[in-house]
Amino acid sequence: MENGGLIRCGWGDWTDPAYLAYHDLEWGTPSRDRRHLFEMLVLEGAQAGLSWSTILRKRDGYRAAFAGFVPERVATFGPDDVDRLLLDAGIVRNRAKIESAIDNARALLSLEAIGLSFVDYVWSFVGGHALQNTFAGGEIPAETTESQAMSRDLKKRGFRFMGPTTCYAFMQATGLVNDHAPDCFRYAQVAALA
Repeated sequence: MENGGLIRCGWGDWTDPAYLAYHDLEWGTPSRDRRHLFEMLVLEGAQAGLSWSTILRKRDGYRAAFAGFVPERVATFGPDDVDRLLLDAGIVRNRAKIESAIDNARALLSLEAIGLSFVDYVWSFVGGHALQNTFAGGEIPAETTESQAMSRDLKKRGFRFMGPTTCYAFMQATGLVNDHAPDCFRYAQVAALA
């Protein structure tokens, strides 16, 4: 779809400035930033059952509520923090999703405590290099064998709200896979970063 003379993926609402900026500047860009990867893990889990535009509108609220997504800080949250977050209109006020973000911070730290880098661990599911997909007709799957493997292993390690569809959305968002449409202006840009 064209907007501003550029061809973009067909899945977005390009009339929404936040969505447009997310697509044009972030989605699919390979990330090896630990804090950003944790942020996207939490946000993708929070998105389950909701629209991504809802999460984008609340992203600043999430950053404030979850201590800038610093895992060491989020892992210290206790019951009083959960109660506080349940009253925070800046985020999705769902107890299970809030508790899963805290549990996921703790699981991330447990992973690192046994000597695994969270960044290297996440990237291991794609062999350390971004997969360059070219799905015919824009038919992007909801999950892949890689996202299924990631989901199984994350759950085994104590992560929550990490089903294979959520894992695939996380992989797309953080550039483990390049799922921009081949004719989208971002496809070649993102591929060059891999």
